[in-house]
Formats: sequence, structure tokens, C-alpha cells
Amino acid sequence: MRLILLGPPGAGKGTLAEALVEKLQVPQISTGDILRDAVKRGTPIGLQAKTFMDAGELVPDDVIIGILKERLERDDCQSGYIFDGVPRTIAQAKALDDKGVVIETVLLVDAPDELIIRRLNGRRSCPECGIVYHTATKRPQKSGICDACFTTLITRDDDNVETIRKRLKAYHAQTEPLVDYYEAQGKVKYLDGTLRIAESIEEAFKILGIE
Repeated sequence: MRLILLGPPGAGKGTLAEALVEKLQVPQISTGDILRDAVKRGTPIGLQAKTFMDAGELVPDDVIIGILKERLERDDCQSGYIFDGVPRTIAQAKALDDKGVVIETVLLVDAPDELIIRRLNGRRSCPECGIVYHTATKRPQKSGICDACFTTLITRDDDNVETIRKRLKAYHAQTEPLVDYYEAQGKVKYLDGTLRIAESIEEAFKILGIE
């Protein structure tokens, strides 16, 4: 399966991607994870991306497409892949089409802005291993400490309310138009992003015809 998960930040795309990866045994291509890794390692592209990420702005297309091109050449992508967080603009979608990247289905996971804000503002991340927790729905066993590596959890710079609102504004202006772009290709399917995690995964599998 060659799939795009589309929707606003905090709609549940990452959790859904994990379930799909486990079920389908294809890799998740998450630009956000790749960029955060580059930022953590202090690479030139990571430092360049960090200024945009900290401000809640979209990373430029040439950076995104360069990362994707390199990633899709790996052996594990030959049987399929799941894009999470990319493409984010019409320009990126056209660039993927121009490069012959096959997209079979676009699953739109949608949720209202105020729910998104509550979800993201409660996120806590492990700066060491990358596991993400939540103050309401996924608490660590010991408050403020990662279960896996016992590192102190942090609130990412892009998970404060002001930055979240900027990210949502950017999504509505630049990414939401992708719905019409892929609708014209007959590839869009819809998933209610207000569902609980287990319900969302079950419904997604049903929509995608996964048994």
C-alpha cells in the first residue's frame, strides 16, 4: 500500500501510522521525525529546518523533497510506504507526481481546531528516544519521566498554544487545499479524527479494506 495520511497536526496521524506499519509491514515516512533527528544531530539541514519548526512554520519544499527522495530509494520502501506529514503543499504534491512517486490512497484524518489545541498542548516528548506521551491520554509510569530510557520529558517548542495556532493557520492555508488536489484524482477517503485511538484504528482499517 502506498498511502498518504492527511490532516491537521494532532489529528492522530502518527498513532494511526504506527498501527498501519505494524499491520502492513511497510515503512512510515514521517518528515517531522526525519527533520527532528537532523535537528538533534545538528546537521546543516537540521539547523536550517529548526528556525522554521520553532516558529511553527512549514519547512521549505526543497528541503522536504530532498529528504524524501533519499528515503524512498531504500529497499524497505519497494513494497509500499505510508506518508505522514508529507506532502504539505500543492507544490510538494506536484513534485512527488513529477518524480513518479506512486500514491494509491489519501486518508484524510480531520478534527476541529480546539480539540487539536487541547491534544497538542498536553504532549510531552522524550528528547533521548523520541517517545511521545500525553498528560491526559498517555501518561508515563512515573510523572515526567520516560518509561523506556528514564529521561526527563519535555514540551516541544512547537507544542505551546501560540505556536499550535500558527501551525493550524499554516495547515488551513497551505495543506488543506491538498484535499481538493487529490479529490480530483479520486484518491481521498475520510476518517473522523475525533474518535478515540482504538476506534480510529479500527475504522481506518475498515475504510482501507484491511483485515
